[in-house]
Amino acid sequence: MTSRLVQIRRSGAGLPVPGPAADPTADAGYQSAIDRDVDFSAVFADAMGHNPDLVLEVPEWETPAADLEEHVWRALYEVPDPEFPISLVDLGLVYGVEVEEPDARGGARVTVAITLTATACPCVEFIKWDVRDRLLQEDGVSEVDVRITWDPPWTTDRITDRGREALRRAGVSI
Repeated sequence: MTSRLVQIRRSGAGLPVPGPAADPTADAGYQSAIDRDVDFSAVFADAMGHNPDLVLEVPEWETPAADLEEHVWRALYEVPDPEFPISLVDLGLVYGVEVEEPDARGGARVTVAITLTATACPCVEFIKWDVRDRLLQEDGVSEVDVRITWDPPWTTDRITDRGREALRRAGVSI
């Protein structure tokens, strides 16, 4: 298996909300936008003074996917953690995928079991939305159910070698 780098760029209309200006004393009338389609890994990197164009490393597969379940797993490598340029799979957050038999129109319901790095993770809805959004792009997927599980608890032992390298590139030591 080889890898390719994918630059995460998303677009979409945001919701204007009051926010801090670059100069906190010049806050009057300043608005920022909350955008559900924003790539938070780039926001985090920019806030830390790093290159905002961090990239997510996605495997390049040498053989075609054998079935829809394998397509789903491969697609999950394209769903980044909201804070770092690392896939949910490489971070060890995806615990399982179930694909039901296709319905009369040929679409299957997919259930993805994920965990989070902390029980109070503020990004849970972003993560669930990103998983649903990505998997609904796959041919043969008509519905996606994302379930949160805490058993077994997540530990850093679940991070793949590729994930560890991506975290090192982002300045995180584990």
